[in-house]
Amino acid sequence: MFNRMREDIATVFREDPAARSVIEVLLCYPGLHAVWNHRVAHFFWTHKMKLCGRLISHCGRFWTGIEIHPGAKIGRRFFIDHGMGVVIGETAEIGDDVLMYTGVVLGGTSLEKHKRHPTIGNGVVVGSAAIILGPITVGDDSRIGANSVVINSVPPGVTVVGVPGRVVEKKPVHEFILDHDKLPDPVSDALKIVMDRQSKLEERIKELEKNDGNK
Repeated sequence: MFNRMREDIATVFREDPAARSVIEVLLCYPGLHAVWNHRVAHFFWTHKMKLCGRLISHCGRFWTGIEIHPGAKIGRRFFIDHGMGVVIGETAEIGDDVLMYTGVVLGGTSLEKHKRHPTIGNGVVVGSAAIILGPITVGDDSRIGANSVVINSVPPGVTVVGVPGRVVEKKPVHEFILDHDKLPDPVSDALKIVMDRQSKLEERIKELEKNDGNK
């Protein structure tokens, strides 16, 4: 247990340059508190003490602003940075080394009691306010851009942005960096192409008019 806790603290230092001391991390990181609280709640949930698990989960939601259903399955070195408003549903599954930001929702799209929440692979980064819905899979080492809405499965090693989410970039695994301001913008790229073509057409029209005037 203590090895896992040390591993979690080391993850905070790795993922957040603002972390300055172990005491600060222990006292001031609600994302870390939410993960530890979930482990206790999940233990009771999986040992047929579901009400106790729900109560512990509810207390964690009150203290951290992060709602993780005790039935969710979460891997190692999971870190929620600035986690207010994060919601993780009952049948969600999260792999190892996942980084998640504020306002992320792993939601369901069905009222039936079966797998209805996303499965997040290893090494995934989910940007602020991203919404991932349904029993879909987000492949290993993918990035989900801020404010994206993902309703279809995502292959490994890609970047997804937009509403609905679209794959806009592919990279080899483990090559990603955490610069959300550098995520591709497909709308901006499309507008740039249109503007470039318009500029070329205008230059061509001017050239044709000049040639006609010289005749």
